[in-house]
Amino acid sequence: MSEQVTAKSITSQLWSMANDLRGNLDASEFRNYILGFMFYRYLSEHQEEYLVNENILDLKDGESVNDAYLREAKGEDRAEYIEDIARNLGYAIEPEFTWKTIVGKVNSGDIKPSDYQDMFDEFNKNAQLNQSAKEDFSEIFADVNLGNSRLGNSTAARAKSLGAVVESVDTFEYQDDQGHDILGDVYEYLIAEFAGNSGKKAGEFYTPHQVSKILAKLVSLDAKQEGQFTVYDPAMGSGSLLLTVQDQLPNGQEKGRVAFEGQELNTTTYNLARMNLMMHGIDYQNMDLRNADTLEDDWPSREENGVMAPVTFDAVVANPPYSAKWDNNDNKMKDPRFKDFGKLAPKTKADYAFVLHGLYHLDREGTMAIVLPHGVLFRGAAEGMIRQAIIEKNYLDAVIGLPSGIFFSTGIPTVVLVFKKNRKNKDILFIDASNDFEKGKKQNVLRDSDVDKIINTYQKREDVEKYAHVAQLDEIEENDFNLNIPRYVDTFEEEEPVDAEALLSDMQSIDSEIAELTKQINEQMDDLVATDEDSQKTLDILKQVLK
Repeated sequence: MSEQVTAKSITSQLWSMANDLRGNLDASEFRNYILGFMFYRYLSEHQEEYLVNENILDLKDGESVNDAYLREAKGEDRAEYIEDIARNLGYAIEPEFTWKTIVGKVNSGDIKPSDYQDMFDEFNKNAQLNQSAKEDFSEIFADVNLGNSRLGNSTAARAKSLGAVVESVDTFEYQDDQGHDILGDVYEYLIAEFAGNSGKKAGEFYTPHQVSKILAKLVSLDAKQEGQFTVYDPAMGSGSLLLTVQDQLPNGQEKGRVAFEGQELNTTTYNLARMNLMMHGIDYQNMDLRNADTLEDDWPSREENGVMAPVTFDAVVANPPYSAKWDNNDNKMKDPRFKDFGKLAPKTKADYAFVLHGLYHLDREGTMAIVLPHGVLFRGAAEGMIRQAIIEKNYLDAVIGLPSGIFFSTGIPTVVLVFKKNRKNKDILFIDASNDFEKGKKQNVLRDSDVDKIINTYQKREDVEKYAHVAQLDEIEENDFNLNIPRYVDTFEEEEPVDAEALLSDMQSIDSEIAELTKQINEQMDDLVATDEDSQKTLDILKQVLK
């Protein structure tokens, strides 16, 4: 029986090929090539589907879609084909640079080194034809560095390396045994594999799936069953967290059900996010992603009656860089995101700047869940003032402590903070989930049962011995607005009483063993004979020490 076709099995084979192909490139560097070509293949095949489904090509008997496209889209008609495709898909790929044409050239040995540059140049040019979509596709392949000397010492050698990547990506059919498209899942698994081999760089682009599930479940618990649901991630990385919200949302897979917005500072990671969402079937019209500094440049906003107003969302999710540096100059106290909280987050710890940005864009009836280091719970000075202001405004709903070692990029324990603006209750739920995990080789893993326990406890909102506590506002005030979880959830385990008689017996037994061993050593020392005067002095000293 053949191995069942699954996203994991395909990923395993692709990952093995990637390790064989990458040569001198490290995992994080090679990532851009294999994921970039996977995305190019996806776009090309998506374009083929459009040409067939819309009956744009006049297919002759036995003719492939690619051959028909090569035959028809030429001469004076070429521009019309390209403009029509770009107008409907947001991008367009020339007949000479479709995935099947490139693969054919690689297999026949006719590929020229310049073909790779030409195919990306033409793609970028055609992406400008659709004004509403050009930001979604422009320079999306910029991180596929065709001139990287570590691909090869010559143009021909680099072209050969790229050809090997093309062949490996083309090897697989991205459908499972039931014919379901699993390309997006394969892409996601590969991102996770690259994260696991990228050390501290992993934190820049990937949130472990189980952590994403916790945040996604928290923000979707009260979601309406129908209608559009809006979600925003101000530090979106590769977009995995946004996609997980869709997975947890009732009817989340319905076309147009979720509108995604996100911002990312790192351009390479921003490109990953654009690819990742589209590979999961998200139409460019249902996503608005931006490459910018969230804390420096507030976004998104829309003009209303001549005044710029913040766009607010049903859900805000984030796993921002922990305790990052930011420019907290005094002018930012005029920023509407920060001005109502008394202080700015410290220059070397932007954690609360991300919190306040997210709150600013959270709808009155929405939910925000954000992962941060434990320091935000108890650090004083400016952070203490901001924390107190948030609590007094009754925005903080829950504090959930996670285990240490569950992230690729750091071993520190983290905390999930849950916020709501329209809370009727004036208490805060504390959950200590720090001891619920499975020990792994490289990192600890949250099991489905651990995730479910957190969510069920959050929903019930009641005390659970050594796990959860609902703290009233006066209790928080008594603790000077310090939210350190051990102040509210007592996880102390008493040690078993010591058996004094057994301990004394063990000590006497150990003393007897020591005395016997000392006697044996002394007897052996007495048998030693020195060969000269210096040796005899050393031997006498050793005997004295042992006695």
